[in-house]
Amino acid sequence: MKQTDKYILGIESSCDETSCSIVKNGTEEIATVIVSQIDVHKNFGGVVPEIASRHHVKNITMVIEECLEKAKMSLQDIDAIAVTEGPGLIGSLLVGMEAAKTLSWVSGKPLIPVHHIAGHIYANNLVERLTFPLICLVVSGGHTELVYMDRDYSFQKLGGTLDDAVGECYDKVARVLEIDYPGGPLLDKLAGEGHPTYELPTPLNDDSYSFSFSGLKSAVINLHHKLEQKGEEIRKEDLACSFQEVVGNMITKKTIHALKEYQVDHLIVAGGVAANKGLRKKLQEACEKEGKTVTFPEMKYCTDNAAMIASAGYYAYLRGDVADLKCNSKSTLTLK
Repeated sequence: MKQTDKYILGIESSCDETSCSIVKNGTEEIATVIVSQIDVHKNFGGVVPEIASRHHVKNITMVIEECLEKAKMSLQDIDAIAVTEGPGLIGSLLVGMEAAKTLSWVSGKPLIPVHHIAGHIYANNLVERLTFPLICLVVSGGHTELVYMDRDYSFQKLGGTLDDAVGECYDKVARVLEIDYPGGPLLDKLAGEGHPTYELPTPLNDDSYSFSFSGLKSAVINLHHKLEQKGEEIRKEDLACSFQEVVGNMITKKTIHALKEYQVDHLIVAGGVAANKGLRKKLQEACEKEGKTVTFPEMKYCTDNAAMIASAGYYAYLRGDVADLKCNSKSTLTLK
């Protein structure tokens, strides 16, 4: 280890993944351990907050110990402890926060609170060093936002969803189409087998950076119900494709508009929906047409993981964003 190297241990527990990671200098993943609860919540068709927090309690110590062992490191080799402060499920967040505060107190290492979305953004930093200025499109189960960055750890929110997040909308449409949980990835796959033959509205089809998905979700639900009532065939793959086409066009249009208005040539995409093949294709094609560069995180960094928290935590640490042991989790939190 070089004396100038900084090792950040990150903890993520904002929803239904318990994860610990160690990242060097914000860019090099040393070790990561993730315990997912997908199989647990599949029985309920979605994440049950109380069950999620109980499983975090059961898994958190094991995950931290396994990560340190995997990295062949001890707490004394770590420079700081980064943890997701929020937003997220409050019960789940508290488990990670208390674990991080305990590690900080025992080791004497600084405690670094990290915004969950900052983590998703810095997942791209683990693939390729972020270059500025850039626009980040955050698309996940809880967020749809456009963020401008002119330097590390500086976030200017340009706009976001006014109602449902895009990932949430995917899950709700998937339930209507009777697709198993988690619905988003399976709906994406189904859409790839269909054609956009159903006519659906495009909400907020304007030059703002605001998004709206509730009207589109309702339109799919109403169309599905209408076809059922008439006894007409519902071509699920075509309805999925029609839905995804509207979503992809809406997001791509607003994202390209932001790149042009802010005179930025680099787009990064972050969040669970960054894994969506349909959206990736539309953004890639649009950026190539406009002479812009687009970067996507590796699939393993799209969903919640502690490596992204540790990467973001490194730059927060360099800024001096250190918290005391009174730091607490927040279910809602503004990115700034």
